[in-house]
Amino acid sequence: MSVQERKQRERAERERLIVATARELAEQQGWDAVTTRQLAERIEYSQPVLYSHFRGKREIIGAVALEGATEMAAAVRAATSAEDDPRARVMALARAYLDFAEHNPAVYDALFQLDGGLPYAQEDTPEPLKDAFAALLECLAEVAGDGVAPGLFTEMFWAALHGLATLTRTGRLLPEDAEARVELLVDRLAMV
Repeated sequence: MSVQERKQRERAERERLIVATARELAEQQGWDAVTTRQLAERIEYSQPVLYSHFRGKREIIGAVALEGATEMAAAVRAATSAEDDPRARVMALARAYLDFAEHNPAVYDALFQLDGGLPYAQEDTPEPLKDAFAALLECLAEVAGDGVAPGLFTEMFWAALHGLATLTRTGRLLPEDAEARVELLVDRLAMV
């Protein structure tokens, strides 16, 4: 291994450590606790080292969002691939999405609430974000209905899931009705 290859590997490892530490800190204490000072202390590197990888917190949030998009897409695909029936697939998708949001609140915020400097729904949208949407589209396209654009239907279903995830997390919805909401969403919006 050349010196340059070793340096590149070390740089990539430092970057993974920064992102993992930011994510851990955000999950434990919220995104307000994620500062370059805190990260530098936790990973035992100087702040200039952090800035050599990321220009600031916004880019770190973006990196966490990209990692989270990859994980969410994998979770959705794993859940939906185990089902044969279209309704069961859509139910699995909804549950996987809501479970991801519930168990990864800081990552979910990085993906959908905070400014990570990432373009969404554009030509230059990063591949992990496109793939996360594709994971939803793969399942929902088959239930969009006649004359309904699958992408548009997927956006509407996703918006409904996002609303459920956000309102549930903030305590605006009764927890005991969570399953009934998912059933209603699937039966009325997806009509499967």
